[in-house]
Amino acid sequence: MRIDVITPFPGMFEAIFAESMLRQASLKERVRYHVWDLRDFAEDRHRTVDDYPYGGGAGMILKPEPIFRCIEAIRGDSPGAVPRVLLMSPQGETFSQTKAASLAAEPQLVFLCGHYRGVDERVIESLVDEEISIGDYILSGGELAAAVIIDAVVRLQPGVLGNSDSADGDSFVSGRLDHPHYTRPEEFRGLKVPDVLLSGHHARIDAWREEQALRRTAERRPDLLKRGPDGLAETSGSSDADGNQV
Repeated sequence: MRIDVITPFPGMFEAIFAESMLRQASLKERVRYHVWDLRDFAEDRHRTVDDYPYGGGAGMILKPEPIFRCIEAIRGDSPGAVPRVLLMSPQGETFSQTKAASLAAEPQLVFLCGHYRGVDERVIESLVDEEISIGDYILSGGELAAAVIIDAVVRLQPGVLGNSDSADGDSFVSGRLDHPHYTRPEEFRGLKVPDVLLSGHHARIDAWREEQALRRTAERRPDLLKRGPDGLAETSGSSDADGNQV
């Protein structure tokens, strides 16, 4: 998989792609990352990528010219591919595990990080395939939202996780939360690991985990039980006062 990120603040991704699972995915050559500085595609000496909105109002809008040039450069850098362009936007579909699995099947994703008050609508109409939100709250820009989605997508790539079962048993994959987990020691400060997990009886352990997962979901996220696995992708996002993504 190839992942391209367009942002006026490329430094925000240096540490993200250099650590933990995202770094391992790159080292294993399962994913290639390309971060594009939007300011490199501005034409004036000040490297301007935003301007005041027509009609007045507070905030600045990302200009169309640098974004068009950048996406055209990405397409030229990946001949034969048809990159899927995603805009981090509070007006998009709310991100979910179902959406992560869908995006993980794409060969190339382009993440356009909105900033300031938003992006020129002509960019959305002409270049963007999909708008995605990670929730109904305000961030300063789309960079952190893009990082969240990238992490969720990359970990689903074959060979990225040490054990493929790690992803299959995650919360939300089956439409419910995960069961409790324990490791050594058996007892810590008077707190003991449940006996069933020490029994070696795999059928009993599986039944206990199933019961615990359902109980935890009913207590903490009963809405998941009502919707089922596919319902996670049916919720809709909402916009915030400043139009900042997120």
